[in-house]
Amino acid sequence: MLTFVPTPIGNIGDISLRAIEALSEADILLCEDTRVTKKLIHILKERYSTSFKENQEFISLHSHNEKSFVEKLEPSFFEQNVIYASDAGMPGVSDPGQALVSYCLKNEIKYDVLPGANAVLTAFVASGFIETQMLFFGFLDHKGNSRSAGLQKALHNGYTTILYESPRRLEKLLLEIAKEEPLREIFLAKELTKKYQKYLRGTAKELLEKLEQNIKGEWVVVIQASQAKESSAISENDILDLDLPKKVQAKLINKITGENIKEIYQRLLNL
Repeated sequence: MLTFVPTPIGNIGDISLRAIEALSEADILLCEDTRVTKKLIHILKERYSTSFKENQEFISLHSHNEKSFVEKLEPSFFEQNVIYASDAGMPGVSDPGQALVSYCLKNEIKYDVLPGANAVLTAFVASGFIETQMLFFGFLDHKGNSRSAGLQKALHNGYTTILYESPRRLEKLLLEIAKEEPLREIFLAKELTKKYQKYLRGTAKELLEKLEQNIKGEWVVVIQASQAKESSAISENDILDLDLPKKVQAKLINKITGENIKEIYQRLLNL
C-alpha cells in the first residue's frame, strides 16, 4: 500500500497523529528530500518520544526523477508499507506525487492520502477576500512571454487566484501587477506557521512600500478576483463569429484570456 503523508509547512506542531503513525510504521519512505524527512523523524522521536520501525529505507523521489522512477516501478513494490512525504505541505500540490497516484490507479494498487497542512488554503482563508471560488497557479514562469501570459490569466480569470513566489522575484511580480492592475487588492503571506509569519494586504504599490528592501522567506500571493473580467459577456466563440482577419481575432482573444498571441494565431490557423 502507498500512503501520501502531508508534513508541516513550518510549525512542527501541525503534524497530525495519523501522519506520525504512518511515518513510524513505514517500511519504505519515498522523500522529496531524504535529509528533510530524516530531520522530521528525528524531531518526532525527540519531542514526542515516537518509536519507529528499524531499518526503514529512504528513497529520494523529487520532480527531476519522478517520471523515470515511476516508469521502473513494479506493482510488487507496494506489497510493503510505502510512504510518500514531500518537504512541506501536501504531496501533489506544487510537489511530486500525482504520477504515483496515476500509477496506483492504472495498476489497481491501494493508496490513501492523509489530510494536513497546506499553504494554499491557509493563505486563501487568511486573505479575507469574499469571493470563495479560487484558482491555484503555483509558480509563474520566471520570464518571457509565458510569464506574461500566465500573469494575464492570473489577473483576469474572475476568481481569487493564488500564486507561490520566491523572495528573489516577489518585487518583480508586484511591480508587474502595479503596472497592469494598480487598484487590485493583493494579500501576501510570508513564512506561514513559522516564527516570522507575516500578513500584508493592499494594492501592489502599497505592498511595495511596506516591504523591506531585502525580501526574504517563502511567500504566498493571493490576488483579489477581477470583477470586470468576470462579468464580461464576450467569449472566444463570439470573436470567431466576427468577419475579421485571424491576426485581429488572435489579439482580441488575448485580451480576454491572456493566452500568448502567437499561440492563439497558430491555433486559429489549425481550426
